[in-house]
Amino acid sequence: MSGAATRPAGRHQGPGANKAPELVLELERVIKIYPGQPPVPALRGVSLSVAAGELLAVLGPSGSGKTTLLHLAGTLDKPTAGTVRVDGLDVRKLSDRQLAGLRASSVGFVFQQFFLAEHQRVLDNVADALLYAGARLAERRDAAANALQLVGLGHKLGARPIQLSGGERQRVAIARAVAGQPAIVLADEPTGNLDQATGSSILDLLAELNAAGTTIVAVTHDQLVAGRMRRLVRMLDGRIISDTAVGPAAAATESRGPDESGEGLAE
Repeated sequence: MSGAATRPAGRHQGPGANKAPELVLELERVIKIYPGQPPVPALRGVSLSVAAGELLAVLGPSGSGKTTLLHLAGTLDKPTAGTVRVDGLDVRKLSDRQLAGLRASSVGFVFQQFFLAEHQRVLDNVADALLYAGARLAERRDAAANALQLVGLGHKLGARPIQLSGGERQRVAIARAVAGQPAIVLADEPTGNLDQATGSSILDLLAELNAAGTTIVAVTHDQLVAGRMRRLVRMLDGRIISDTAVGPAAAATESRGPDESGEGLAE
């Protein structure tokens, strides 16, 4: 099997396209059970679709399954049953090499802990994220510089993360996530390590990136974060209990009722 997976035609429509928005993430009756005594059901038949251009929050308490959903959406894990498609590709049909390529080209990650190389320049922290996409060094650094300019750090390309504030570090992490223009950005508690004012500025930045066309899914337990998104998915005990479009995106995203699938799994 080759290292390159074949996508359906029509990836990344422009903002003026007349067609319905393409789906960049699809979960169909997804079950995830972690082995143990007893086994632990983390997702209980979850179905979720995310269209290009959405700004979405997955909200739930600890143990609700939201982090497991993020791992599956980012191809960091595979489902026990059901189907996960990222950018049109069924992850269960891909080899490890193809999954790595899909992550490099189609998924951007923003983590609560930043995960920056502390003694490496900010520019190279961002550029190195493009290494597995096959870009040359000069191309990687050009893309990194553009992404850092986009998040307001174009004047700090040569700084080290240890010289930055928490908010600036998270901006570097966001630049790293968007530098390759992925189909979707997954943000895990993006304001979790920040004070309220700094966190609000990060949410402003995510909204600006979304307005420019970036698809963003933020996983959080924080109602304030969820309230800044345009679609709200609530999870509890491994199930989606509500899915509601709010704000300016409501016309493009229908409100959805509770996900009643996943019957028969142990509570």
